[in-house]
Amino acid sequence: MPEIKGSCRCGKVTYQSYAQPVFTGVCHCVACQKNTGSAFAVGVAVPVASLTINGSTQRYNDVGDSGRSTQRVFCPNCGSTVMQSADAMPGMVMVTAGTLDDKRWVRPTMQIYCASAQPWVYLGGDIERFPKMPG
Repeated sequence: MPEIKGSCRCGKVTYQSYAQPVFTGVCHCVACQKNTGSAFAVGVAVPVASLTINGSTQRYNDVGDSGRSTQRVFCPNCGSTVMQSADAMPGMVMVTAGTLDDKRWVRPTMQIYCASAQPWVYLGGDIERFPKMPG
């Protein structure tokens, strides 16, 4: 796996990880829809210990559709969300795929919270679908 690296829109926050992603997934939960201003979020999960962040960030604490705490990390200058974490997945951080420098390798293998997916969204291929968070 090549280096995973990326940045916010203005470039003041950068990150990198050399870990193999644990998974790459699409989340259709209402919180992700509000966060992205779109129909879903795409995240690349890596162990939090493998991630190096450079630059000043801010954190927004919320409650996800699971009822558990979530944290959104974003650039205080441009507002770009660079990663998210969730108490439901301790030790993991989801780098937002849109902030990656090289997105060509990103291939989601699962979709979660499909019960709240927008009815017009269809992602083809063999992407496993879950109505909520898998157990």
